[in-house]
Amino acid sequence: MKIKNYEDMNLQELDVMREISSIGTSHAATALSKLLQKEIRISIPEVSILGYNEALSRIGNAEEIVAATLVKMDQDVDGLMLFLFDLNFADTILSALLGQRYESFEEMDQLAYSALEEVGNIIICNYVNAFSKLVDVDISLSVPSSTVNMVGGILTVPIAEFGHETDKLMYFNADFVMDGKKLSDWLLMLPDIKSLNAILEKLGV
Repeated sequence: MKIKNYEDMNLQELDVMREISSIGTSHAATALSKLLQKEIRISIPEVSILGYNEALSRIGNAEEIVAATLVKMDQDVDGLMLFLFDLNFADTILSALLGQRYESFEEMDQLAYSALEEVGNIIICNYVNAFSKLVDVDISLSVPSSTVNMVGGILTVPIAEFGHETDKLMYFNADFVMDGKKLSDWLLMLPDIKSLNAILEKLGV
């Protein structure tokens, strides 16, 4: 039976999406590992269907400043990919890439912001490439756009994009682990409802 909203997904469908997410995130971790020349593992991933306020509380708080990379999907799957990461994640990555530490996002220059955008783009692209091969769909990605802003403001973007279909977000979380240190990040893969039904049909659930 076709679903009409994200929250219509049953436990089997969510479990299948979690398994696909695990493989996609593993590919993203491998790409990041090659970029940084460091071993990177991931924690056990989870998939949740959350409302705006639930997503905020899961990530932190509405006023927390984070970095985000947004990419639009089209072709066989229409929707958005949104990757968010906090200052600790950004500082650890930039320390490995640029050899410089940052105590706030305000301290970062254009080079640092460009590096963060590239990292976000690499993670999303490798996740989506793995996902598309597993599901056997073609997905085109737009040029990434990045921002540093409050979590509350960033999450209004997918809500505004899909508010006519659903007020829920599909949230994936698997922390990257580098040098024994957990790096918190949040990935929202938001296919439109038509695309989500097509994905579930392809997966046989």
